[in-house]
Amino acid sequence: MTTFLAALGPVYPEIIVALGAMALLMYGVFRPETEANAEITGWLAILILAVAAATVALGPVSAESLFEGAFVSNAFTNFSKLLVLAGSAFALMLSFDYFRRLQSLKFEYPVLVLLASVGMMIMVSANDMISLYLGLELQSLALYVLAAIRRDNVRSSEAGLKYFVLGALSSGMLLYGASLIYGYTGSTNFSVIASVAKGKAAAEHIGLIIGLVFLLVGLAFKISAVPFHMWTPDVYEGAPTPVTALFAAAPKIAAMTLLVRTLHDAFPGLGPQWQQVITVLAIASMVLGAVSAIGQTNIKRLMAYSSIGHVGYALVGLAPNSSEGMQAVLVYLSIYLVMTIGVFACMVSMHRKEGPVEEIADLAGLSKTNLPLAFALFVLLFSLAGIPPLGGFFAKFYVFAAAIKGGLYPLAIIGVVASVIAAYYYLSIVKVMFFDDAKEKMMDVPRVPGMVVAGATVFVVFFAMFAGPVIAAAAAAAKVLKF
Repeated sequence: MTTFLAALGPVYPEIIVALGAMALLMYGVFRPETEANAEITGWLAILILAVAAATVALGPVSAESLFEGAFVSNAFTNFSKLLVLAGSAFALMLSFDYFRRLQSLKFEYPVLVLLASVGMMIMVSANDMISLYLGLELQSLALYVLAAIRRDNVRSSEAGLKYFVLGALSSGMLLYGASLIYGYTGSTNFSVIASVAKGKAAAEHIGLIIGLVFLLVGLAFKISAVPFHMWTPDVYEGAPTPVTALFAAAPKIAAMTLLVRTLHDAFPGLGPQWQQVITVLAIASMVLGAVSAIGQTNIKRLMAYSSIGHVGYALVGLAPNSSEGMQAVLVYLSIYLVMTIGVFACMVSMHRKEGPVEEIADLAGLSKTNLPLAFALFVLLFSLAGIPPLGGFFAKFYVFAAAIKGGLYPLAIIGVVASVIAAYYYLSIVKVMFFDDAKEKMMDVPRVPGMVVAGATVFVVFFAMFAGPVIAAAAAAAKVLKF
């Protein structure tokens, strides 16, 4: 028995979160349905995520595999899981005051976040098409419900329905691609697929190439890369703001790292083929994310297009198919997580008696009524734009440097131009906050979201001072992916 439990060591974090979700579900069912009990459930969920993160951080970094090679654990998966767990925990922290103000604080919300987190962690460690799909669907099913968690709100219900319909379509495409890959290679395991894909005839086999393309379509939907982004603006706008914060952070990071591992571990022999696809996705995402956000009046829709653009920048690091590029992707995702959570924490903090503030025009004169919040949002938006010396600048610097080192000069140039264009709509928000006439004063900033805002602001301002550990950890994680 002891040997069996020891063999399950790499999957302990997933077991902790899964058992914690079931325990909290029982707690919520058998306790009175009050806001106090719902908040207790939420804080217990955060504690469970923290324990799982500690298990990941303190666990072995050597490569291990379980379940006949369907699940792997190494430095790369551990780094990614820490980002996912952090994103889920911070999204939960932003939810309590928001849902309490709307009288919608329910115990089901943290349980669903935990279940989605289990799916994301399985995605990150998947080494088989079947385990990949199981993790993807466990995450997606929970997120479908989270998008429509406010059953009394038409926009939330519509967001959940749109996400469900388009998510089912993308899952079907992914499964079709996986079936074609299985038909050619005779296996669903990444290692076996890689050994077959390295053959000289593999690059000329139309069935395998089409299977890879369909697989990439399914994964591109999950990271909302153009042209598979159509669900993102509507779902971001319709879902409750803490749920949107979760969507923009943890699932996107999990899907991006899954994409990295799938391409590197299963299709290293088809690098020239998938590099072309990734390059096109990166360019399209950066350009559309920069241009389409300019005319937006809703902050959440603007952040949706912003996240699409940032997916493009992260893909720039993946396109060279190099160790430096993979390190750049991990650094980018780490900084992106903090910037995104910080901006959404600002949005959660902005509330008037009539409801949450979601229109850009409603931020008019924010600096005159709440200067600290306006300053924090100003810093975070400038970081998203990549203005030095903030953290976002270093994120873009690393991915562009990796592209240049890989000889992808046009891709890096397009990325820089897209960043300049994107700076316009970030600056337009700053202009509204600092130069327009003040509107009605907002309600006081809740304590927990305020702490998240302050922490994110400090991180992006002083990133250069403590960037070493993040960059070193990303480099160690990237070394696992041998080139």
